[in-house]
Amino acid sequence: MTIYEFEGKVPKIGKGAYVFDEAVIIGDVEIGEGCYIGAGAVLRGDYGTIRVGDNTAVEDNCTIHARPGEICTIGNNVTLGHGAIIHNATIKDWVVVGMGAIVSDYSTVGEWAAIGEGAVVKNKSEIPDGAIAVGVPAKVVSQTSEEYRKQWTEFKGIYTDLATNRYPDGLKKIG
Repeated sequence: MTIYEFEGKVPKIGKGAYVFDEAVIIGDVEIGEGCYIGAGAVLRGDYGTIRVGDNTAVEDNCTIHARPGEICTIGNNVTLGHGAIIHNATIKDWVVVGMGAIVSDYSTVGEWAAIGEGAVVKNKSEIPDGAIAVGVPAKVVSQTSEEYRKQWTEFKGIYTDLATNRYPDGLKKIG
């Protein structure tokens, strides 16, 4: 992993978190316990602050950034799909942000909400708890079901297991 101190701010990485060598973590960033930070992910706490909760998966090539003097917050048990961009937003617990989706400045995504692949949650938008939002701009089209929540709870366990058990012991760089 590439970790940079920036102007006296040093990233903090929680116990059992797995950060790929190709990920970049800069400055005022705090990553919770049991997190998975994929290859190519960039968390830039250079002039803002980033807080990532426990057991959260920031998949490959995600970008997380905050505005100057502000905070971008990612909750517990969140999945940020490959290539997602989160900019100065609040993502609450158990959210799934689909691959290639964008959640823009001052937006909030409520607990157990899901943002579809490629969706754009525009500046200052509010996605309610349990909502499923898709499209450009993202619009609420449905609600998450109990079955969905059960499945995603199981899926979250897979990433936490990768971060805390399988990758530390089983991933070997060979080239």
